[in-house]
Amino acid sequence: MEAVAFWVLAVAAVGAGVTVFVVDSMARATFALLASFLCVGGELLLIDLHYLGVLVVLMMIMEMLVMAVFMVMYMMNPGGLMPMTMLHNKRGALGISGAAFAALAAGILTVPWPERAGRAPRDPTVALGEAIMGPKMLAMMVIGVAILATMIASVVLAAHRGRYDSRGDGDGAR
Repeated sequence: MEAVAFWVLAVAAVGAGVTVFVVDSMARATFALLASFLCVGGELLLIDLHYLGVLVVLMMIMEMLVMAVFMVMYMMNPGGLMPMTMLHNKRGALGISGAAFAALAAGILTVPWPERAGRAPRDPTVALGEAIMGPKMLAMMVIGVAILATMIASVVLAAHRGRYDSRGDGDGAR
């Protein structure tokens, strides 16, 4: 069953990626890209990389929603009412992408892949954190919380009116 889900998500990810270059709207292209990234996040979850899978899903949802808002605000044709294309220099792009695909496929087929040494870690998330950060993992976790608190505090302090000052007259009445 997992193999079927893997291939369905793989085909959906590629299909949504192709859709990015087919639609007539930057907003639609953004949501097609989001669908592709969500499929990739699902792939990561299927291969037991839960932390990375959830991270990709959460980050891409927020990133693509912000991107869609900016596309609607600033693009000349956000809804696709006028014909447009996402492709520029079609022959050059096709040649470069074909060469890159051939080089990567050749690398996959010709490189001697190493055998697994030892067993898989008991907790892949902890192993990934230790591999990336080493002994600094706890400090980085604390710094992450401090940065989040700083962002919240700066927004609260930058707000001209308080929570209950909806009319802007300063009396705090609702």
